[in-house]
Amino acid sequence: MKFKVALLGTGNVAWHLAPALEEAGHTVTEVYGRDLDKVQQVTNRLYTAEAKTDLDFSDSEAEIFILAVSDQAISELADEVILPEGSILVHTSGSVSLDILGYSSASYIGIFYPLQTFTKNRELSFEDVPFLLESEDATTLQKLKKLAKSLSPHQYIVKSKDRMALHVAAVFASNFSNHMLRLAEEIMARKGLDYEMLKPLIIETISKSLELGAKKAQTGPAVRTDLNTLETHYQFLNYNEQVAEIYRLISQDIIDSY
Repeated sequence: MKFKVALLGTGNVAWHLAPALEEAGHTVTEVYGRDLDKVQQVTNRLYTAEAKTDLDFSDSEAEIFILAVSDQAISELADEVILPEGSILVHTSGSVSLDILGYSSASYIGIFYPLQTFTKNRELSFEDVPFLLESEDATTLQKLKKLAKSLSPHQYIVKSKDRMALHVAAVFASNFSNHMLRLAEEIMARKGLDYEMLKPLIIETISKSLELGAKKAQTGPAVRTDLNTLETHYQFLNYNEQVAEIYRLISQDIIDSY
């Protein structure tokens, strides 16, 4: 089954999702955004999508409308968008509940959350991306499953309360891990050291964690309760009290966990 889909949003998710939908055989009818230049950057990646800067979709041929915007913008856009009869409105957030769409003009509502980190101008395949889906309407849920299946073999039906837990876990696994790597970059740069030296360690750490499980894969001075090394590291980081405190808190949590 192929769908006609409209995208509301011009950020990282829309940037990747719009062409992926077309490649899967669906038609992207419109792309909405407040900034016409940003809208056209997305539509230029597509075949026939119309660029829109207004929220009147009453004459749209689309059946599924995807809100691919920031969490803060979902409620406002959902309330303001004018949709045709029989339309399905979904959002792509991991932490916003389904009921936020309840006051929209859509006939049916749902969640279409791709569990992945998205960055413009970095190629990404949806084949390995899990899609977390939700709708209280059985027919709508089936349509969302078919849409997701056209992009990825991995679909999961997850209620809003459980999706929140998954999103928090994803922040720890992805966003926080990346921030730790940024701190490592800065520590190396401060001493004029080449960050390339750390890359094999980073790759092995992630691979080992996925293979053995994070708890079994943990190494380092904290898990050994090597207090002398921990204190030496802490003193070294005193040039930045905030980073030193991050080091202390995480080390203490590792000690407490093991």
